[in-house]
This record gives sequence, C-alpha cells and structure tokens, in this order.
Amino acid sequence: LWVNAGVQEGVYNYDMDVPADGSPALRVLISVVYSLVCAAGLLGNLLVFLLMKTRRGGSQRSSIRLFILNLAATDLQFVLTLPFWAADMALDFSWPFGAAMCKIVLSVTVMNMYASVFFLTAMSITRYRAVASALRDRRRRRRCPVRWVIAGLWAAATLASLPTAVFATVRGVAGERLCLLGLPDGRPWLALYHLQKTLLAFLLPVLVLSVCYLRLLRLVRLRSMRGGRARRSSRLTRSITIVVLSFFLCWMPNHAITFWGVLVKLDLLRFDRTYYMVHMYVHPLTVCLAHANSCLNPVLYCLMRREFRKKMKEL
Repeated sequence: LWVNAGVQEGVYNYDMDVPADGSPALRVLISVVYSLVCAAGLLGNLLVFLLMKTRRGGSQRSSIRLFILNLAATDLQFVLTLPFWAADMALDFSWPFGAAMCKIVLSVTVMNMYASVFFLTAMSITRYRAVASALRDRRRRRRCPVRWVIAGLWAAATLASLPTAVFATVRGVAGERLCLLGLPDGRPWLALYHLQKTLLAFLLPVLVLSVCYLRLLRLVRLRSMRGGRARRSSRLTRSITIVVLSFFLCWMPNHAITFWGVLVKLDLLRFDRTYYMVHMYVHPLTVCLAHANSCLNPVLYCLMRREFRKKMKEL
C-alpha cells in the first residue's frame, strides 16, 4: 500500500533499464499472505473481545483492559483493509474499487496503523506507572483519566492520517488506475509525509517503549532482590523482551526502506537500480511483516497472560 506513491513516482520520473512491473509470482504470494494475515488477525482480535467480555479487575487492570480493547479494535480495522490491498497487489497495483474506496481504505489503513502504535506506547507507559506507583505511597498516586487519554490517542491518530484522507486519490499511470497519494509538488512533500510516518509510528514509539520497559525492569529487579521474587522478575524480563523485539522486528524493515526512500526523494541519495529493485521486490514483503504485528498483538498482550489462557480453556 505504501509502494504505490513511492515506486510508481520513481518509475516514471527516471530513465532506467528496469522491468515495468514486479514478479507475478511474488504478487500472488503476497496476496495470499495478506489473506492469511487477515484471517489470523480477525480470529485473534475477536478472541480478545470475547475474553475481555468476561474480564474483571481493579482500576489499574481496568485501564490496561481498555487499552487492550482499543488496541484490538485498531488491529481489527487494520486487518479488514487487507483484502482490498490483496486484490490491488494481485492486479499489479491496478485499483479496481473506485476513487471513494481508495480514499476510505487508505485513510482507514493509515489511521489504524498510527492508532495501534500509539496504544502500544500508551500501554508501556501505563505499565511503568503501575509498578512505579506500587513502590510509592498509594495515597499520593495521581489517577490518569484513561478514557480521556484514549480519546486523545484516537484524535492524534486521526490528525496524523489527515494528509492521507485529503490527498488519497486514484490516478491513471501508464494506462493503469492506481490508488496513491496526490501530494502537491511531488517528491519533497512525499518525503515529508513518509518522514512523519517514520518518526511518529516507529522512532518515537521505540524510544518510549525502550525507556519505559528498561526502567520497569530496573524497578522490578530491585523489588525482587528485596523480596526474593527472582522467578517473577525473570518472567517479566522475558515477556518485555518479546514485546519490544516483536514490535521492532515487525516494523523496522518497512521503516528502514521508507527512510531510504525519503533520502532519495530529498536528493540526498541517488535513485538507482538497487533502490528500485528493493522497493519493487523487498518492500512488499516488509509490508506483510508489518501487518503481521496486528496478529501478534493479541497473542502478546492478552493470550500469553495466564488468566486469559485459563479463560480460553473454559470456552
């Protein structure tokens, strides 16, 4: 989905001896992967809703529960766009659904990508605050209005995706109808658009996740040393490592190639055959990997927890 505005622009603005389109076998493979990710994401996130329906807890657990529910909602909407992109990919980026659906599907995809990352980041902050406040006087603890935070995160995701909603369009390129971003003045604006995506949806969240979870590990280890809870500390260390690594590994390849494209569009690097081939053949695979994070989220944040596994056995 991100390839249309980037690669197609490059293809028709540079005179290079490169193939006109990607491998048909690769396109079919990616379409199948999109469909599988959609099915797995639907199953996992609907299961989260089912398990959360029977979940009860204290105020802090209620906060985490609300974040998980909203994360599942964003991931659910995210994977529901995949059948459209699977068809788009199978047809060699020829968009068959019309201009209105292009704007809707692309906007929903981008908004929920931002929302998913924002909720993951908010959950890491909430977890750190929960542990840190438990080590202090509870009477001094300031409660955060979670529902207002959630509303703010949705508003931030909507605002971040506003350029997509405004400029998403269907344009004819070399006889094909492509769903892409019709940004003004071409490449510099497209570079800024992708730079915003890399900063807001990857670099800043990775920084916040790393800082929060490193400080959380430090607090828990200090507490376990005092109370002899080394086993619990080890479990938490393992789960935190899995959460951070899964986010980083799923999204890093996509954002690395996106940032490479930013440097090319700003004329800081050359548009060459290597860049074209990576965008044509590797970039779609990184999009699949990024989408797979929507399947991992319900497993990492819900189904790995002991109480939820117990609930699953009761279903």
